[in-house]
Amino acid sequence: MGTGHWSPHWQCYCATIVVVNLPSTQSIKALHHKYSPCDEVFDLIWQHSCIVRDVALQLIDTNSLGVDTDLVRVGSMLHDIGAYPLFGTDGTLRAGVNYITHGVEGETILKREGYPESIWRFASHHTGVGLTKQDVISQKLPLPIDDYLAETEAELLIMYADKFHSKTTPPYLNSFEWYKGDVSRFGADKVAKFEKLAQKFGKPDLEILSKKYGYDIR
Repeated sequence: MGTGHWSPHWQCYCATIVVVNLPSTQSIKALHHKYSPCDEVFDLIWQHSCIVRDVALQLIDTNSLGVDTDLVRVGSMLHDIGAYPLFGTDGTLRAGVNYITHGVEGETILKREGYPESIWRFASHHTGVGLTKQDVISQKLPLPIDDYLAETEAELLIMYADKFHSKTTPPYLNSFEWYKGDVSRFGADKVAKFEKLAQKFGKPDLEILSKKYGYDIR
């Protein structure tokens, strides 16, 4: 599966110990290049992935979270891999595509590349603060009718960290209050879920990331 160096990752399922080999940053970057239609889109998705990783790792460090750091690193760097097929070689979204499908597109890619469920779920289970079957039906989303909810600590953390950066033009870092206001259009239950994630994981110091990446905070 892929190239580069791999590190062993241990997961326990009941009484069974499963060894999952985690890809190196080098091999993950190679996978991004493999699916990117052009350099412009690679830069957009890769930098977003790096920011989500930095947010998640910062929260783990500052709040002493008991989450697998290596797994979070990998999940952060792979969660948006499914965005690439939605873009054309001119760097713009292809006609007729809906960006919300990038999660299931990512799941398809990671399955094709041989990644296990513990990895491909990061792609299909990070949208918003979680999509339910009812969300898919009521919003008439172009997705297979199913629940797309983060469940593990690592999945929840990456889904949460993802909310603090937007791949807009220009890109922004999103303050807690800004995203809280933005997600309110989908209902009070979504706001409550976001607030619960903040209570669980804390709030990142975006000033540090603003200086590192040069993006404004809104």
